[in-house]
Amino acid sequence: MMENKAEFSRRQFLSATALGALGTIGTVGLLESCTGSNKKLKLPELLNEAPDGKILKAGLIGCGGRGTGAAINFLDAGPNLQIVALGDLFKDKLDACRATLKSKKNVEIEDNKCFTGFDNYQKVIDSGVDVVLLCTPPHFRPAHVEAAVNAGKHIFMEKPVAVDPVGARAVLIASKKAEQMGLSVVSGTIRRVQKDYMETWRRVANGEIGEIVSAHITRNGGSLWAKRRLPEWSDMEYMIRNWVNFCWLSGDHIVEQFIHEVDVMNWFVGKIPVKAMGWGGRQRRVTGDQYDFFSVEYLYDNGMQTHCAARQVSGCSNLKREIITGTKGYADCSGTLFDLNGKQIWQYPYPKEGDTDLTWKVKDPYVQEHINLVTAIRSGKPVNDAEAQVNSTLITIMGRISAYTGKDVTWEEMLNSNLSLGPKNYAMGSVPNIPEIVPVIGTEARLI
Repeated sequence: MMENKAEFSRRQFLSATALGALGTIGTVGLLESCTGSNKKLKLPELLNEAPDGKILKAGLIGCGGRGTGAAINFLDAGPNLQIVALGDLFKDKLDACRATLKSKKNVEIEDNKCFTGFDNYQKVIDSGVDVVLLCTPPHFRPAHVEAAVNAGKHIFMEKPVAVDPVGARAVLIASKKAEQMGLSVVSGTIRRVQKDYMETWRRVANGEIGEIVSAHITRNGGSLWAKRRLPEWSDMEYMIRNWVNFCWLSGDHIVEQFIHEVDVMNWFVGKIPVKAMGWGGRQRRVTGDQYDFFSVEYLYDNGMQTHCAARQVSGCSNLKREIITGTKGYADCSGTLFDLNGKQIWQYPYPKEGDTDLTWKVKDPYVQEHINLVTAIRSGKPVNDAEAQVNSTLITIMGRISAYTGKDVTWEEMLNSNLSLGPKNYAMGSVPNIPEIVPVIGTEARLI
């Protein structure tokens, strides 16, 4: 149960508990393959469409904008794919998604396959589907992943996988069980299935900019939406309808949005940081308990440091860039390599208008991830990228906690923290002990 965040201490954030059978979370195999080897790496083939096969029925859990988009992306991934069930806490959200599927894809969802309330996820899972698309606010992801795995369902799970260390570790445990059951699990960290990023990663992994020595990752953008509280809304309804502004629901924007860029860094660097030193603050947000901006230095066991910065404030200059620096040059991860003097030495060969050779065409990654999922299911060759997203989720949480407390936070502490955000029971009504108060670091200045 959360307390007043202004009074949070690092000890309260990182109270330790035994990990039991989980042990230490390691980097995913794909990350490990890019260090310590001179072998020239090749990329897996990306299909433009999933192969045909028997009908795959999917259920969508979380019918907001991203969930509705994910449902359409799934339908666009190949033939014989159906969305047959919808679940959301709120009927108006479900109805809007249902109407969009009808207007854009001519898909009609039967009344008896539309579920609301806090248990809607279990009803979707039990509705006869083969695949579940998990697109609710991230707080609920761990419970939904566990339930889907226990029911033997293939999973698409939006990023991030959790908002706290307890949830992230729970997702890892469930994903390992899914692996043993032959289930496929695909995450919504889209850059790893985007061909321009993949080819840039391959070249960096093959040593074209030398040994990696640092990274500088930035994502600045405008503020997201905020909901004005209506008189008839309880605490719970207000918070969930305004979920992008509450840490227990979203993880704050360093976790919920900036995870895309941090995941790119983790992928290219191929190492887990051992410590985070974070800063942050708030000037413009008008609801919730989150920060407007973060700046985090990550330290690695070999002495390397990387810097990550993110801001959500409208009316400012915006920059989104992922720079990886090596001993021979540096990479803009979206598709360009430079030497140390800043001279471009390679650029991704995007097809020009009218080109018939589409070898280098970049497929919409929001569709590509579903193509990969369906292909894995139909080919009988399961895929599971959950561990990479768990790592990236934990690294962003580590940065957030450091910024919220003004203290350094280590990876070891993340692996042993029992921090679990949010209420213990879900019901429309009051939400005690989660005040709408912004974290304040340090001690109050003294007047003399």
